Amino acid sequence: QLQLTESGGGSVQPGGSLNLSCAVNGHIDDHVCMAWFRQAPGKDRERIASFWRRNGPGTAYYADSVKGRFALSHSNIEDTLYLQMNSLKPEDTAIYYCATSERGGDAYCLMTNVYNFWGQGTQVSVSS
Repeated sequence: QLQLTESGGGSVQPGGSLNLSCAVNGHIDDHVCMAWFRQAPGKDRERIASFWRRNGPGTAYYADSVKGRFALSHSNIEDTLYLQMNSLKPEDTAIYYCATSERGGDAYCLMTNVYNFWGQGTQVSVSS
């Protein structure tokens, strides 16, 4: 049974960095999409980065709110997805979730409503 487990969240000051992990346990096809979402209190869930596993995170999509500050990477040996977050801002405070889909494709992975399997989330808090 597939399981996604996020870790690496915490509290940092503005300008700080965190590296989130999403460990994939169980079978996952390389033809699916993977993404990081976040949800802040009182706000809608936001997709911040996504990619088609077949192409790798080098072709990832990033939301404008994180572009240039966040970066995806993936360990094939550990099958773990990482989200390196730099220059953190208070508005980055949220619960961060890893998610995957049942299908893949460059255009398909850009859609936000195709992610139907989720981890439990990890809290990121940015404040001075």
